[in-house]
Amino acid sequence: VQLQAFGGGLVRAGDSLTLSCVASGRSINRHTVAWFRQAPGKDREFVACIFRTNTTPDYVDSVKGRFTMSRDNAKNTVYLQMNSLKPEDTAVYYCAAGTNLIRSTITRSALYPTWGQGTQLTVSS
Repeated sequence: VQLQAFGGGLVRAGDSLTLSCVASGRSINRHTVAWFRQAPGKDREFVACIFRTNTTPDYVDSVKGRFTMSRDNAKNTVYLQMNSLKPEDTAVYYCAAGTNLIRSTITRSALYPTWGQGTQLTVSS
């Protein structure tokens, strides 16, 4: 599967934005998909994950209640709806896919063999 992330941009604090991750080459419903982000000078950070079994997504604590991850298998697309954005959400956002993941391992970026190209989100204060 190949992934392409879209939807980043420049927004103000408090705004909302939705990122999309479009898959090609294989059905995305065969994969567990996650969003990671990387801010300048920082390590890549897990943001959210949705399993291929479509159970309730998992989120990093800093985005719980503000971000919602979902998938539309018919469109082969995964979304990250982001509300109440904060300047600290500024980062390049990446989607990633894997197949051999369990809940205790979803934050480990090395376990996702497939990555999209990243999309920049900048939140101004």
